[in-house]
Amino acid sequence: MTNLLEKFNKQQMQALAKEIPEFRPGDDLKITFKVVDGTNERIQIFEGVCISKRNRGLSSSFMVRKVSHGESIVSQFFVYSPALVSVQVTRKGKVRRAKLYYLCKLFGKAARIKERTTYKSNKSK
Repeated sequence: MTNLLEKFNKQQMQALAKEIPEFRPGDDLKITFKVVDGTNERIQIFEGVCISKRNRGLSSSFMVRKVSHGESIVSQFFVYSPALVSVQVTRKGKVRRAKLYYLCKLFGKAARIKERTTYKSNKSK
């Protein structure tokens, strides 16, 4: 029974696979997704900080937080959802935790995250 479920999940993951870049919690993301209002369908952009990432096969998801008009908005996106159009990493953040739920209570300068820099080693002889 579990083999059938695993096969089905793998087939669905291959069918719904998208080009999603490598990102971690603390990174600033720009998510484009489809919103359906009755018969109308439009594309909306959600831009914020990745708070958590969950890797569970077909039910993999990530949470993004943004501040809009002084209110903290947290939204969860499923990686293999047909509503998800694209994900872009706008800035890489340097954090020491895997889940950044404490950011939901912080605003302004207190909610800042340092930028992660990658250095290339120049060991040429």
